[in-house]
Amino acid sequence: MPPATAPAERTAPHTTAGGAPRWRPAAPYRAAVAAVLLLLAVLLLLMVVRLPWAGDLGMHAAVLERLRADPLHPGHPLVRADASSPYYSPWTVLLALFASATGLGTFGVLRLAGIAGLVLLGTGVHTFVRTFTRAWAAVPLALLCVLLLNGVRLFAWSGFPGLVSLCLTFTYPSTLALGLAFHLWALLRKMPDGNRPLPAFLALGALLACVLLIHQFTGAVAALGAAAVLLGARPWPGRAVWAGTGAAAALCAALLACWPYYSFFALLRTGGLDDIHRPLYDHLAAKFCLAGLGVVALAARLRRDRRDPLALFFALGLLAFAAGGLTGHQAWGRVLPAVLLPAQLALAIEAALGAEALFEGTGVPSAAAPDRRLRAVLLPLTTAALLAGAWTQAGALSYVLRPAALPPSLRTVHTVAPWPPLRWAARAMSKGDTVMTDNYYALRMLPAYGPYTVAPAYPDVFLRDARERRNATRRYFAPAASRAERLGILRKYGVRWVLQRTGGPGLPPDDPALRRTATGPGGFVLSEVAVR
Repeated sequence: MPPATAPAERTAPHTTAGGAPRWRPAAPYRAAVAAVLLLLAVLLLLMVVRLPWAGDLGMHAAVLERLRADPLHPGHPLVRADASSPYYSPWTVLLALFASATGLGTFGVLRLAGIAGLVLLGTGVHTFVRTFTRAWAAVPLALLCVLLLNGVRLFAWSGFPGLVSLCLTFTYPSTLALGLAFHLWALLRKMPDGNRPLPAFLALGALLACVLLIHQFTGAVAALGAAAVLLGARPWPGRAVWAGTGAAAALCAALLACWPYYSFFALLRTGGLDDIHRPLYDHLAAKFCLAGLGVVALAARLRRDRRDPLALFFALGLLAFAAGGLTGHQAWGRVLPAVLLPAQLALAIEAALGAEALFEGTGVPSAAAPDRRLRAVLLPLTTAALLAGAWTQAGALSYVLRPAALPPSLRTVHTVAPWPPLRWAARAMSKGDTVMTDNYYALRMLPAYGPYTVAPAYPDVFLRDARERRNATRRYFAPAASRAERLGILRKYGVRWVLQRTGGPGLPPDDPALRRTATGPGGFVLSEVAVR
């Protein structure tokens, strides 16, 4: 489908009077963009080897561990309980089957999953942007804007593809889901162009269902983007397209209802996730001010086309995000990529057209004077914003370089520090053992190696006794708890190991009920429960 806003481009190079190609002023700009993209690609590939851990990596590793142990009835991924989990998605099931078939370790499989997610994300951005313009700079600038154009305050969260965030979450299902979403939007952009058979629409419905099952929040972003693409299609979709869309939506709903590992629609009736998402509404200007430049590009696109898909996408995302903040449903803040991505892509496209006009003399011959002037201004502003974003996220280099190897100017740049290793404790445990701990990092990391914890590290809508488990953990480590009460808790949950800080609350490591097994950094000690 040729979009209404796509430029009619000329691509002939500058020539001399004799017709021979001559040096183009775009060459240094092209080289600079290519060098930055190459540097970022190398950095992300080094992340595959380094696999920095500062987030939910333990949860996703635990999911693979449980599925490998029992692919049909894996149980809860973090605690020993017969409970379903939204983390058991088509993608994680496929990864677990691959791991079982190849014998590859869990973290090796996650590295391959991360590569697949990065490839899908990169090709998805390329394919989607190419449905808007063939300008040579559009795709490189789009990739740079998505990675670097956020704000001047560091921000990292799954489903948000900023550089630091992506370095920490590239192995997560959310990265792959976002890549699939970009491909979904690109395919949907082409559907109104000619007669498409019903199976083509059904395939898109199945793809959307897959995204929703893999990562529900990214699925919501994908659905908003799909709605914007359809509403912004030129020409307006005919009856056949809407009928095919209805069939796709019906198939999507059926697949969601039939997924055996968890009830997707039960998630819509549950709450309890708003508290952990409150930070999404804090310090918005500092976190995303650079992306605000894209609003100017969106306004220009909206002036040219009142149904511009990127502008509609932005409006739908902003409406959902604002509704979440106004109604107290902060979990809706996870649709924020539906606000950021269209602004970043619109800015990249407009700046790319400005680059063609400036460097190549091609651009859009019929472009109105205000558009030409705006693009000429947006290009240097975008470059400056990208430099500011790159500096804000330059701390990502610390994930692959030793502090001494970093330039002195980068050693003070803020970044999200990797978590302390807990492999020393995991080595003593067996898969399926239960450990009692209230340590923030241990709760999130130990299940990656196979053990369970008494309390889940994250809010869980399907685990009915989650509150009771957290209360039991608090009581065990409460200074006023008696020895008998602590032993009763250990017996109730079948605890085999206790991980605690030396001198902290809980049974002392020299208690007759415990047998000191290993010590680690920070004064932590791992003890085996001798009386059960």
